[in-house]
Amino acid sequence: MAAKEKVIVIDFGGQYNQLVARRVRECNVYCEIYSYRTPIDEIKKMAPKGIILTGGPNSCYEDGAPTYTKELFELGIPVLGLCYGAQLMMHVLGGKVEKAPVREYGKTQTLIDGAKESLFAGIGDNTIVWMSHFDYISKTAPGFEIIAHTADCPVAAAACEDKKLYAIQFHPEVLHTVKGKEILHNFVRNICETEGSWRMDSFVENTIKEIREKVGNGKVLLALSGGVDSSVLAALLAKAIGKQLTCVFVDHGLLRKNEGDEVEGVFGPDGNFDINFVRVNAAERYYAKLKGVEEPERKRKIIGEEFIRVFEEEAKKIGAVDFLAQGTIYPDVVESGLGGESVVIKSHHNVGGLPDYVDFKEIIEPLRLLFKDEVRKAGLELGLPEYLVYRQPFPGPGLGIRIIGEVTAEKVRIVQDADYIYREELAAAGLEKLPDQYFAALSNMRSVGVMGDERTYDYAVVLRAVETIDFMTAEASEIPFAVLQKVMSRIINEVKGVNRVMYDLTSKPPGTVELE
Repeated sequence: MAAKEKVIVIDFGGQYNQLVARRVRECNVYCEIYSYRTPIDEIKKMAPKGIILTGGPNSCYEDGAPTYTKELFELGIPVLGLCYGAQLMMHVLGGKVEKAPVREYGKTQTLIDGAKESLFAGIGDNTIVWMSHFDYISKTAPGFEIIAHTADCPVAAAACEDKKLYAIQFHPEVLHTVKGKEILHNFVRNICETEGSWRMDSFVENTIKEIREKVGNGKVLLALSGGVDSSVLAALLAKAIGKQLTCVFVDHGLLRKNEGDEVEGVFGPDGNFDINFVRVNAAERYYAKLKGVEEPERKRKIIGEEFIRVFEEEAKKIGAVDFLAQGTIYPDVVESGLGGESVVIKSHHNVGGLPDYVDFKEIIEPLRLLFKDEVRKAGLELGLPEYLVYRQPFPGPGLGIRIIGEVTAEKVRIVQDADYIYREELAAAGLEKLPDQYFAALSNMRSVGVMGDERTYDYAVVLRAVETIDFMTAEASEIPFAVLQKVMSRIINEVKGVNRVMYDLTSKPPGTVELE
């Protein structure tokens, strides 16, 4: 959906680039991320209402460091530089940036000296911000005045009000900056003079119209995984084209307990959407392929390749289609190297490469402009049930990577039942939305235990719960001990084959969110 107005984020390799864009969208203003290599002429054609420069790991005064032409600051468009972006603005416009005598990192008391009617309106005389820098602005560029400082940073923020140029050394996009959302709102809505008309109801309505116009009388094929993204896409397409859509749901037997039936209940013959729904129960086929395989990457590859084979077989039965739909969302686009400047993370993702095993003319990706939280909002607008829209993040290979060692039907049963109990008890305690992700995994460790008067030799279940902003880093959640004890007791008493339950305290890094 084309937005009437937008703010663009120019990425210099900052770890929070997606978070900046999300915060802008929370102001109801559409936002996209572009690399600092984007030519100035392209930016002019976009006619953005505002520009935000991200942080980055480099020193702007070093040879070869990411930079941008001075012309960017002469377009008459408001510009906000964050951290590296602030330093670069000063460097390019005639100020000076040097190695800081004292590095600032973490929550920092900041005194507000100016811009109290613009960027810092409503912020007060001091506030707590999140600093992360080893360089500092030792001299502001001509025309700028210092509008904030800290005990160790003489230029925590600077502004050239006449040109609407603002440089702030801290990160307003992270939650640790207490008034960060207000600062970004001041810039995006007030300084950039935006209307704030980017909303999910209008996105859904307009996207349905666009899909109808594009597809016409054509046929669309979608591989429905049952995850949030593919489910929202299925609902969107169903609203737009109905029976012209065929969804193939490959149940590989590695889903959470009852999940396959829940997906069929929503999209199948008795569901709320009038589409063609095909469910392939391929569990035994997957278990046979995974027999004896213990190495995580091999399991991933086998599960992915087998999905392609099963989907290919079903696609051949359906015959030629006009469009293949994919649930690509905006972080997939950025992380695949097509949006910003960040390291390519999802090398396995389908962005940028079309499958060659299905007979189709064109690919459509109606969700590629949305972040995950926006996808969820769209799902609610489309009438999907909350339990599906707010489903926990789930890896493509499913329980195959939450089972350490060989995958068997027995192990799948154990981890499904343990995970179900864990989720049920967190919900009963009102904690189901507290961690950003939580699940039970099955270790490959077996140990001696005593149950009743008998010795046992059974598996250990590992509980995981993390809190994170972007899943790039994560910390273990502090689940109340009484809740963990209840979960432990139920799992050991109700799940045959388990005599030990552990809680994983590992952060990311060094660990991953998934156990693997």
